[in-house]
Amino acid sequence: MKNYDDLMARKNEIMKTAVGIDYDEFELEGIAFDYERMMRDTGYSIEELREIQEEFFVGDTPILELYNLTELARKYAKPGYGARIMIKDEATNPSGSFKARRASIAVHQAKKLGYKGITSATSGNYGAGVASLAAKAGLDCIVVQETFDSEHVGQPEIVEKARACEAYGAEVMQLTVGPELFFMFLDILEKTGFFNASLYTPFGIAGVETLGYEISMQMREKYGKDPEAVVITNAGGGNLTGTARGLIKAGATDTKIIAASVDLSGLHMASDHDFNRKSFTTGHTGFGIPFCTNPDRSDVPRSAARPLRYIDEYYTIRQGEVFYMTELLANLEGLERGPAGNTSLAVAFKLAQTMKEDEIIVVQETEYTGAGKHINPQLSFARDRGIELFFGNPDDEVPGKNIILPEDPGMIDIKKLDLMGIKASYMRNILRQKDGADFSDVELNYLSEDLKLTAEEVNELIKKVKEG
Repeated sequence: MKNYDDLMARKNEIMKTAVGIDYDEFELEGIAFDYERMMRDTGYSIEELREIQEEFFVGDTPILELYNLTELARKYAKPGYGARIMIKDEATNPSGSFKARRASIAVHQAKKLGYKGITSATSGNYGAGVASLAAKAGLDCIVVQETFDSEHVGQPEIVEKARACEAYGAEVMQLTVGPELFFMFLDILEKTGFFNASLYTPFGIAGVETLGYEISMQMREKYGKDPEAVVITNAGGGNLTGTARGLIKAGATDTKIIAASVDLSGLHMASDHDFNRKSFTTGHTGFGIPFCTNPDRSDVPRSAARPLRYIDEYYTIRQGEVFYMTELLANLEGLERGPAGNTSLAVAFKLAQTMKEDEIIVVQETEYTGAGKHINPQLSFARDRGIELFFGNPDDEVPGKNIILPEDPGMIDIKKLDLMGIKASYMRNILRQKDGADFSDVELNYLSEDLKLTAEEVNELIKKVKEG
């Protein structure tokens, strides 16, 4: 086994070889890099992306109007309110989720550059997408998966995803929670010379741009306008970044970009104790907040997932409310879909009640469900871990202690996060990098773009954070 410190010291060199990108080319000065140039130079046009995805049977998924859920939302709204709720049904993609879009471009790029195989580090949905499309492209595939706690107990959803990866012919390496995941991933990349299908390369983000672009094109064709709001489940930020960029490329600049995450505050994602006390493997605050405040914490030198560039509003929802919404979707609309998309659907259900009847709110993705991904094994697993399950007031839910399903749909509620507070946390991380040095004009301009703030607002935020 290689020495941990020696391998980690070579991580940038290994990653550069594994993704075919020289990130140094995009560095400007200090903390700043040329994000748009990185996306432009290593990406594809929307038309090229759509052509690639068509070859992989990916994309062009339908938008479904949820008439019954909309009617239910209107029962809790004041007269004239209750926006039309729609979903982009990404479960129709190969491997059953929007992540097939990301995988399609990564696999295409690996094939184009002559790599013999491709690998990804993932809890599962993305790994299944990579495995599926690698099989179609004739590439070998290794999926490295954080699966177990120290007692070798794995969540049913994660174990289910491993089975899906193996069904497509991938080799799955299952690890316990902790730093060994990245170490083993680096070791595999170095030993195999495979392409790194990172979620955070420009290829991965560009693949999701087609999703946002399709939403706008389909809405205009069928309803004659862009949606007033698009709700996007946020974890590492790539889903939101890609969708928002696609909407912008379609000219849907007035559409509000709304982030949604499951509230798992109080649980630590790298904790052996907490790992199996959460019932969501992605789309939660344990990923959403850290990746907002420090996007370059990813497995590549510069992450292409920059959610704070695009978020207009950010809301959290509780685990019990998402499970409840999953049942509502199945019982009212006849659609069984997995938990990630239902996170944003639960948020959309509440937000629709504050919007006018002629307005449209789109939930940007769905995912497949079944076997371990279904809510029944998830809730049974939680109960076996000592988590209390009952109907009651969702306000009383404590992550890791209980899951409370609302007694009535009207009890579904959301919490609006303080975006400026999140941006302040981002700035604290940046100031630690600067170690007291002043910002150049180039760096200030970069911060303005990365935080979606004016130059004056950036300077005010720096001052505020420095003052404590």
